[in-house]
Amino acid sequence: MGDFNLALVIVAIVVCILVFLFNIYLLINYQHPDDANQAYFPKFVVVLGLSIAAISILMLPADVANRQACRHAIYNGACNLTLPMKDLWLAIYIADAVLVFFIIPFAMFYYEGDQDKTIGKRIKSAMCWVVTTAIVCALLLGILYGLAGKADFTVRHLSSANTPFPNSFNFNSGQQCINGARQCSAYSANASSETTWTMRATFPEYVVALATIVGSVLFTIFGGVGIACLPLGLIFSFIRRPKAVITRSQYIKEATELGKKAKELKKAADALHQEERSGSKGRKWRKNVKAVEKEVLLLEEDVKALEEMYPQGEKAETAWAMTVLGYLAKLILGVLGLIVSVAWVAHIVIYLLIDPPLSSFLNEVFIKLDDVWGLLGTAAFAFFCFYLLLAVIAGAMMLGLKLVFITIHPMKWGATLMNSFLFNVGLILLCSISVIQFCATAFAYYAQATAAQEIFGHNLQSLRGIKYLYKYNVFQIGFIVLAGLTFVYYAAFGWRRKKPSGRFQLSS
Repeated sequence: MGDFNLALVIVAIVVCILVFLFNIYLLINYQHPDDANQAYFPKFVVVLGLSIAAISILMLPADVANRQACRHAIYNGACNLTLPMKDLWLAIYIADAVLVFFIIPFAMFYYEGDQDKTIGKRIKSAMCWVVTTAIVCALLLGILYGLAGKADFTVRHLSSANTPFPNSFNFNSGQQCINGARQCSAYSANASSETTWTMRATFPEYVVALATIVGSVLFTIFGGVGIACLPLGLIFSFIRRPKAVITRSQYIKEATELGKKAKELKKAADALHQEERSGSKGRKWRKNVKAVEKEVLLLEEDVKALEEMYPQGEKAETAWAMTVLGYLAKLILGVLGLIVSVAWVAHIVIYLLIDPPLSSFLNEVFIKLDDVWGLLGTAAFAFFCFYLLLAVIAGAMMLGLKLVFITIHPMKWGATLMNSFLFNVGLILLCSISVIQFCATAFAYYAQATAAQEIFGHNLQSLRGIKYLYKYNVFQIGFIVLAGLTFVYYAAFGWRRKKPSGRFQLSS
């Protein structure tokens, strides 16, 4: 048992280091050239946030492995020598909340501040926004905690009389107690024995619960859409791929049209920048900014598609071959992702929505994989959790292009600005707690007796007002409904090519 604990500690340290290095690699390769050799504080926040999000997801399978460390111990105190997972979970939650509600907003306000101002003024402006937001959030939390910060537990009142100590114990299904005349089984107790036990929840528990609810709403919307659009987007991207290289005359014609569109967008962006300087940043201005951002994103996609259809240079044939292989890779990843998405949806329906569950499904799969090799089931468990986070990002990107009130923050290789990085990191951190809670519920049989189960157990699901969301499976049902609607949308419109938009004009 001691050797297992030592191995788990070593694996945990190595994984944390690898996660940190991998996130630095992502930052370097995804950052925009304009952010090179500057914006060091937002970059540090991005790496830290991504690392905490990844580690928080990996902690759930680590919690399962930690539970197994003392499973076969021969003395009672063996589990006290394992990793202090509950303390580690609380530390992760605190770091997550501080990043989401304080540090990331400050970094975004600072980065998006007027570049003509001095560093001191930008810091002061960012601090004002963060402090104002913190005061409003604190007031709302205090009011909600004072009014509804209680947990209601349904319990059964049982009683039994004294009886002389017998010479022999004869228990059966009809007599489960020493004194069979009294009720001693909570399962067979009558309804009149039920009562509600109310207690005040601690403030940190209530804050974690509300943060989980906010994250669960975002996770249900973005994750439900993303679980379908992530694999289907890859598959339909292969279907809409360029079938052959175009001629030079076609390339010149398309490039000319894109150049005209770029000039229109440049003119519109300059007009919006002038309005911003004059202080007229109203609802119409924000709507126009959203429209320009969307058109720029679509223009970049058109330019990329044109470059794929007409590769240039000495290695044009190699570039075309790599394009073909890239679309084949998208098809393979899309098919594999579709299998994982279908498995997730089927598991939610079979294990969570049907009462009693028809089968433990993926729980049994992970257990059997663990029997094959100690960490194989744990690795598969971690993969399914990470897949949900990828679905959240994919859903946010899709809805950002379709809905006006959602800001677009695309992640592009070598062209991602820090504000987009920070937004997506904040979204990942906010949804990561909900992903953990969702996975702990969906894989309750596999992750039983873990610290995560204790934290996301009856305390969270018994809070007044919040418990009904879990009692009636609101988040799971919303997740399935949105996944189904997205699948229908892609089946109806996903195979179509995007029509070129007309002349772009700002709304007056």
